[in-house]
Amino acid sequence: MGACAAKLRSGKPSYAAWSTIANPVVVEAIAQHGFDVIVLDGQHGHHTRESMFQCIAAAALYDIPTLPRIGVGNFADASQLCDAGACGIIAPMINTVEDARTFASFIKFPPQGERSWGPNRAITLSGLDRDSYFKAANGFTLSIAMIETREALTIAEDILSVPGIDGFLIGPSDLSISLLDGARIDTVHPDVDAALTHVLAIARRLGKIAATFAPNAARAAELAARGYDIVTAGTDQSYLSLGIAAELGGAKQMAAQPGAKSGY
Repeated sequence: MGACAAKLRSGKPSYAAWSTIANPVVVEAIAQHGFDVIVLDGQHGHHTRESMFQCIAAAALYDIPTLPRIGVGNFADASQLCDAGACGIIAPMINTVEDARTFASFIKFPPQGERSWGPNRAITLSGLDRDSYFKAANGFTLSIAMIETREALTIAEDILSVPGIDGFLIGPSDLSISLLDGARIDTVHPDVDAALTHVLAIARRLGKIAATFAPNAARAAELAARGYDIVTAGTDQSYLSLGIAAELGGAKQMAAQPGAKSGY
């Protein structure tokens, strides 16, 4: 877990898989392909708290850390997922400084926060003894606040300055809806792009982790080049669709060629 936090703070881009399918077998398949971290989506994905418990353990088999995204305001779930061994938590719709303080209080042990003691699975996965885990956990259990509204963008520096907030994740779809007054979803609109640059600069100044969602490889590479620490590269549903299209398309193309052989 400590290695996860150190890597995400290293200044080199980490590529995240975005898991929406509540099945540890899918997470195991994703974990074999070189991602640095897996986001388990419990807000808009199909994950429940129980499925995230299972998937944290499944990813750990491949030494891949997980960052569950909880539902709006589900901070009690955040603490339990940290106890289960999550590297950190992504919390959506952190729109005020008070939201940020409350979120951080569930992630960090006293005196920094108010997280209750009981990280039995997390201690096992960390490889630390009880006392070592307690001393180190506030440093490596990450609290990532989502900035995805005009309100949050306006006070982004105040949110990221809250003790116990380790970084942010821009939700470009919701941010575009907010900045464009509900006119449409446009994740590459100039106003959204300017917001990505603005909050990244704040994070760099404060030494916080900068993360964002990218729907595909091209956008992920672009945002990584701009200096984002964590970028997604699609979702498990998109990986499934792309794989099906490639395999089925390839089969039909080869079948249309006289004398084609499978190579098996």
